[in-house]
Order: sequence, then structure tokens, then C-alpha cells
Amino acid sequence: MALDLEEQEQLDELKAWWKKNGIWIIAGLTAFLLATAGWRGWQTWTYKQSAEASMLFDQAMQATMMNDAKTIKDVTGQIMEHYGRSAYAAPAAWLAGRVNHEAGDLKSAGAQYRYALEHAKDPAQEQLARLRLAAVLLDDKDHAGALKLLDQPHDAAFAGLYAQLKGDVLAAQGKKQEARAAYQLALEKLGEASPLKPLVEIKLDGLGG
Repeated sequence: MALDLEEQEQLDELKAWWKKNGIWIIAGLTAFLLATAGWRGWQTWTYKQSAEASMLFDQAMQATMMNDAKTIKDVTGQIMEHYGRSAYAAPAAWLAGRVNHEAGDLKSAGAQYRYALEHAKDPAQEQLARLRLAAVLLDDKDHAGALKLLDQPHDAAFAGLYAQLKGDVLAAQGKKQEARAAYQLALEKLGEASPLKPLVEIKLDGLGG
């Protein structure tokens, strides 16, 4: 009988505790299940987005080999519009930017390189997009804008490329001494096997004295 009374007391305590806390336990469990389901749904959606973007990017690369500018623009445009969160967004923007830059459409090229800069997934992508955008601004004679981009912090691996392009901007401004210093820095930072070194040396010689 004593055991029955003790069990009854424990049961009553459990009922009282559940009455007080049960709703929060149910709410927490429900939230956990919803979060788990949401995470799995997010993973599925992300995988689907990545797969679709990958297929489109393959089409863009095939079009590049065929010099099909129209298809490149159409396909990369789809990637940028519908798959901006994928890893293919920035490379697609670079590809479209290059096509437009070569065609002389500086406005479109600049917009696409800015898109690449905003959607870069790592510092290397960001620094490369900034470098390409600066080249477009140079061709558009926005020297101040180009220098502002080139003066941004960048990794040592990009130092030679940044210095070489900075020399181009300074030379375009008629600042020969500063351009010479930039080209000399580029020669120091570019790897020995870099195909850009002979070009930089020619530019340096072209400045005279």
C-alpha cells in the first residue's frame, strides 16, 4: 500500500509537471522537426539549383568554343538571373563580361563584372572580378574609378596583375614616373614564367628615360 501511495504521488507530480511544461516540450519538438525538414528541403533545393546551373554553364562553355556570343549571353544571363546563389553565378558573369568587353560594350561588361564582384564566393573570385572591372573602367577612361579598385587590398598572388594594370592606368593619365614604378613592381611580382613579363617590359621601355 505504501508503494502504491508513493507511485500515486509520483504520478500526480508527473501530471502536474506535464500540465505546466508539456506545451513547451511539444512546441520545442515541433520546432525541431520543422527545422530538420526545412534544412533537408534547403539541401535538396540547393543541390537542384547547383545541378541546373552546372548544366547551363556547360552550355555556355560549349558556346565559347564555338564563338557563339549570342548563346553565351543568353545562357549566362539565365544563370545570373535564376541561379545567383550558385557557385556558377560569378564565373558566368565573368564570361559574359569578357564577351561584351571584347565586343566594345563597356556598359554591359562593367555591369556583369560588378555582378561577379557582388556574387563572388571567395576572396580570389572577388579580387579577380575587381581586376577585370578595373580593366573595363580603364577602357571607359574612368581612371579614378579604376585606380580606386586597384588600390583595394589583394593577395600576393594577384600583386603582379594589379601592378601591371595600375601602370596602364597611370600611363593613360600621363603620370610616367608613377607608371614606371608600377610596371617595375609588376616585374618583381610576376612569376618568372609569366607570359605578361615581356609585355610589361615593352610598356616600361615605352615610357622612356
